Amino acid sequence: MENKTTYEQLLINNKDWVTEKLAEDPSYFGRLSVGQNPPFLYIGCSDSRLPIDLFTGADPGKIFIHRNVANQVFLNDMNLLSVLEYAVKVLKVEHVIICGHYKCGGVEAAYSGTTMNIVENWTMNIRDIAMEYKKELDAIEDYQERLNRLSELNVIRQLRQLCKTSVMHAAFNEGAYPKLHGWVLDIAHGLINELPLPIDEWKEYGLLPAGYQS
Repeated sequence: MENKTTYEQLLINNKDWVTEKLAEDPSYFGRLSVGQNPPFLYIGCSDSRLPIDLFTGADPGKIFIHRNVANQVFLNDMNLLSVLEYAVKVLKVEHVIICGHYKCGGVEAAYSGTTMNIVENWTMNIRDIAMEYKKELDAIEDYQERLNRLSELNVIRQLRQLCKTSVMHAAFNEGAYPKLHGWVLDIAHGLINELPLPIDEWKEYGLLPAGYQS
């Protein structure tokens, strides 16, 4: 039987966690409240199964986080752009990670055409990716493996989109910019798959500076 977490239990868990932390280190929250200096910006999917700090063992304050359905990057998304600008210009993060995951509901809905209304509009770019790579995807017989590959292609495409933002353009021109990484989280095994990126191709297109090193 599934362990149901109630609203009240969340608050009880919080108090228990604080008590445990203070018992381990009485100065923990005092240090945490001083400020943040995270080396990582993480752009991931809103899926409730993806607490990236738990999967990576990162302490609070180490990962600056933005999440949306199917980890999309739109050049007119002021929410994401504000997060990106603050992370790059103010926090001066050293790495930007876009992370998707296998068995992503947003990716499957986009591929199968079962999305509706706002979600359909939001995931339309994934359908475009599927059409662009139709030959490659159709060659994958297993349906779930096909969706998994589409999740990978989606992450790479969103990183390419990230390179087009005014925030990254400015960082590239100034010569002080974070390194880019594409991840896909395998929920079934808990492992992170780091994707190879077409860095040389993006340099040829002018999306990355010639001196960029991955």
